[in-house]
Amino acid sequence: MRLLLLLLFPFSALASGLDDFLAFNASTKTATARFEQQVHDRAGKVIERASGTFSFARPGKFRWTYDKPHRQVLVADGAKLWIHDPDLNQVTVKRIDRAISSTPAALLAGRDDITELFTLRDAGSADGLNWVEASPKAQDTGFERVRLGLRGRTLAAMELQDQLGGRTTLRFTELRPNAAVAADAFTFVPPKGADVMEDAPAKK
Repeated sequence: MRLLLLLLFPFSALASGLDDFLAFNASTKTATARFEQQVHDRAGKVIERASGTFSFARPGKFRWTYDKPHRQVLVADGAKLWIHDPDLNQVTVKRIDRAISSTPAALLAGRDDITELFTLRDAGSADGLNWVEASPKAQDTGFERVRLGLRGRTLAAMELQDQLGGRTTLRFTELRPNAAVAADAFTFVPPKGADVMEDAPAKK
């Protein structure tokens, strides 16, 4: 997977990126924003560009919509993650605990105690941002680490390094912390005629 994202307030110049991120994580229960995404290969060449919007509500709810170059919608309702590809009229369903428990999405929409899932450390300043590096404690997440760039207490960027040497960068704009988000934003009903595939359904 974003995956899977955010926020604001003046703060002391002595504060670290880690301090700012932990403050953001503790104070932000919902957010909305726009994003620009680039995927880089191992040599650093941009091989894919995308953009769209997202919103989240803790714990475990988010809507991530790609508008360009192709529309795709990811909706987590707190129990399941729904991934809809309109061009194929196909929906993939995953259990939310398997989908985001130790993924970058958990940094934004997961539970409050983020240090249970990730090891966090300051990663210095660059490009006008203070950076935090998050390494997942689980071993099977598909990525090695995530870097989060903060401007004050506003999350402005995210970089994901995968285990094959690729890198995905995200830049956030129009980010609104604790924005009012309609409850039905995190509800997904498969379109009529869609091919629905459930991955590892919960045991009854």
